[in-house]
Amino acid sequence: MTYKYVSVEKSNRIAIVRFDRHHHMNALSIDLMRELTHVARSFEDDTETNVVILTGNGTNFTAGFDLKDAGQDARMRAGILERRTMMTIGPKMCQAWEDIEPMTIAAIDGYCIGGGVALSVALDMRVASRDAKFYVPEIRNGMNMSWNSIPRMVNLVGPARTKQLAIVADIIDADAAMRWGLVEELADDGGGAFDLALSYAQKIAARPPIPVRMIKKGASMAAGALNQATSYMDIDQFTLATLSEDYAEGIQAFLEKRDPDFKGR
Repeated sequence: MTYKYVSVEKSNRIAIVRFDRHHHMNALSIDLMRELTHVARSFEDDTETNVVILTGNGTNFTAGFDLKDAGQDARMRAGILERRTMMTIGPKMCQAWEDIEPMTIAAIDGYCIGGGVALSVALDMRVASRDAKFYVPEIRNGMNMSWNSIPRMVNLVGPARTKQLAIVADIIDADAAMRWGLVEELADDGGGAFDLALSYAQKIAARPPIPVRMIKKGASMAAGALNQATSYMDIDQFTLATLSEDYAEGIQAFLEKRDPDFKGR
């Protein structure tokens, strides 16, 4: 299948998935997220692939969900039930990537913001270039961190660092991300994240496919057995947040490039 924003290459038990929105910051549109979901689900019957690398446009992984996307305006005009349904696109994308049976590696260059962090923590491993920066600005825009990402972040960095990342909402550089456990490895100076991801992928590709899937599944279940129990209301919480005055103020402030004035309403 041909996609507008996503390419897939397969060779020697390695699949390389690149997504490129065709602009510098590589923000996630609704159409792009649907393509990424479809690609992830395409591995359901794939018995030839041992490992999947997911990477952005080579400059930035992604700036997260594009608040200027045409679909955003439609969501904000919708009623609660319809809006809730529209809000499932991001969570479904992340879940589809988490459900892939082969190992998955996120190769992160440049900015990994908001929905990009949510997507990356749904994968098995994350490697990053030295210039990578991680940022979860949702709370600055009057919303909670959604897409079932909070328990996944807790699995990786613990509850305190998750709160720091999602509530304090400072930009975290690659070294800090490595110390916290948000990424597993950093590329050498002058090297890109993709090359490092590929080196790991080649090792995984050489392993017997059945144990690869067994070990991955066991480790994932051990780490995330309670994830669904702690995030099953995620979509409802996010929908509720979008009905608040603070959310409207946060989005307007973002578009006007000013600090928001939250009132708790």
